[in-house]
Amino acid sequence: MQAQPSCRREWISRGEADTVALAEYLARRVQPGTVITLDGDLGAGKTRFSQGFAAALGVKGVVNSPTFTLIKEYEGRLPLYHMDVYRITQDEAEDLGLDEYFEGSGVSLVEWASLIPDLLPVNRLSLRIEHAGGDSRIIQCEGMGSPYAQWVDELPQQGELKKNGEPEDGKA
Repeated sequence: MQAQPSCRREWISRGEADTVALAEYLARRVQPGTVITLDGDLGAGKTRFSQGFAAALGVKGVVNSPTFTLIKEYEGRLPLYHMDVYRITQDEAEDLGLDEYFEGSGVSLVEWASLIPDLLPVNRLSLRIEHAGGDSRIIQCEGMGSPYAQWVDELPQQGELKKNGEPEDGKA
């Protein structure tokens, strides 16, 4: 069996605008069946990332954390399945049929994904957002499998993304 490509990088966000620019950059690359996992402490920016990502997908209206509903579905360029598994066990999560979302026609954003490691697809983009003082965040990006490893490998440095997620040099 051939090993899947993987790539890991650290990305620095100096504020919400940088986090949103990263979300927009990634949203431009997604395709049906994309899975992005989000982990980090409370208030680290998972939901803010999700809001920027959703807006870049063309989702209209308010996007907030699905903490009490577990999964919220939104319509945009692709369907967005925004999940929050913070309040459930892995056994409870197994009964939700998450694999149907992961393999579906939309994009899955999974907050607190580290709580359900055995249910996640092998190929995915994992983001861990950590406080770095003030409004700054360190975002650990790990692309596992195709196309995620390539996305991380090609990720511009913080400050090299325009507001719309486009690289400053026009490459994408």
